[in-house]
Amino acid sequence: MSGSSAPGTLTASAGALRDQLDGAHVAVVGLGRTGRAVVDALATLGARTHVFDSREASIEALGTSVVSATVADGDATAAALAQSPARLLIVSPGVPATGPVLRTAAAAGIETWSEIELAWRLQQDSRRPDVPWLTLTGTDGKTTTVGMLSAILEAQGLTAPAVGNIGTPAIEAVLAGSADALAVELSSFQLHTTRTLSPLASACLNLAADHLDWHGGREAYAADKARVYSRTRLAAVYNVADDATQDMVRQADVVEGCRAVGFTLTTPGLGQVGMVEDLLVDRAFHAERRSSGIELATSADLAHLAPGGRTENLPSHLLADALAAAALARAAGVDAEAVVAGLRAYSPGAHRIVTVAEADGVTWVDDSKATNPHSAEAALTSLPRGTGVWICGGDTKGAEFFDLVRVVRPHLRGAVVIGKDQSDILAALAQEAPGLPVARVSDASPEDISAAAVEAAGAMARSGDTVILAPACASWDQFSSYAQRGDLFAAAAQAHTRRNSTRSADAPGAQEQL
Repeated sequence: MSGSSAPGTLTASAGALRDQLDGAHVAVVGLGRTGRAVVDALATLGARTHVFDSREASIEALGTSVVSATVADGDATAAALAQSPARLLIVSPGVPATGPVLRTAAAAGIETWSEIELAWRLQQDSRRPDVPWLTLTGTDGKTTTVGMLSAILEAQGLTAPAVGNIGTPAIEAVLAGSADALAVELSSFQLHTTRTLSPLASACLNLAADHLDWHGGREAYAADKARVYSRTRLAAVYNVADDATQDMVRQADVVEGCRAVGFTLTTPGLGQVGMVEDLLVDRAFHAERRSSGIELATSADLAHLAPGGRTENLPSHLLADALAAAALARAAGVDAEAVVAGLRAYSPGAHRIVTVAEADGVTWVDDSKATNPHSAEAALTSLPRGTGVWICGGDTKGAEFFDLVRVVRPHLRGAVVIGKDQSDILAALAQEAPGLPVARVSDASPEDISAAAVEAAGAMARSGDTVILAPACASWDQFSSYAQRGDLFAAAAQAHTRRNSTRSADAPGAQEQL
């Protein structure tokens, strides 16, 4: 899976990047934060940069001078690219694999890189080429795991930012030059155009159907996810419970001597990390692994991540994420003491199983980042049976929900459905959860949708229940982002619990507590 070797391409040995790009015409498509960082990096390398974006404001906000700037949609960008002098294209992760831009680039013989590819090559061309990259992908859990990994590495005393798909471009960290290691989250979009990355250790957490429209099908999606293992040098970490990830490792073209390391929620075998009762145990990275394991942490060290802060509510997928992060960190030589310290210090990103309110025995949880059925299932099945009030719906991205509803039905008290088109989720609820109380929220402003959903959920909830926003869908049909959806839910939940507390205090017969 190396880059193109056709005449005129820019695939070459480390140390030659500056010579390759000085004076070269390079096209950059997409000027979000990552695209702007790419333009800045290309400027330091002396490239002649041509930029393309669908939004005029993005080009106007660009602070670095470029040779040309074009405002165009995908088709127009493809046509302009075909006429440009650029022989290298660096694309935003949002540019579809099957879309006109990448098709045109391939037909014209234009080499295509991701920002990750440029960052990796820049790292190899820097004064610190040996900074280890620890990379991970998966359908779900990437951001949590890379955050845990970064926290563990930092507990070891390393400067190790979480970069990549998490929001901070890897190229920014490489240009800063201060990192001792990089914890790199990679999406399938980024992996699609990454050619020569050779991480110290890598992992694919899981694989479920997602973004199939972008990739053109499940096989193409899986193939791009599998690229995370290519050229891995020390440890290829896989999910024992997910056959797809094991197959990826078996077929991966890794560096000779690289080991396969499994993570499992059951007792670990030799060469694995796993659970022994409530202990996270390593049998892969210590000298006595053939005869015994060593304790890395306990489930109680992750209690702060559970709804309401209760260990018994800790979702199993968070334990799996912690095990994967520990395996990657141990591959980098991290001590067991740093693993437990890092996991205790880790604070989840916003909108990832975050308790936002508690009142009258009801816990309100924001998991707006659960944008596909697989991630929603992981959150809901962690709840005790019959105690979940599920707020769901949105842009389905072509997903189906029958399997999801069938699995989570025993954990539910009721469901509240949002989204402009609710037909797919309503059909699944009707077929797989007949008799389950279901409330529908009409289309309105984002604020009004959130308030109505919270009121409907609050009317269903009983003491001991959890109201959880785990939509299983993207947010774009009614909200600007999953972050806005989560923020508005949190604000509405907090307002709801305050109002109810006030009503309880003002009710006839209420007594002031002294």
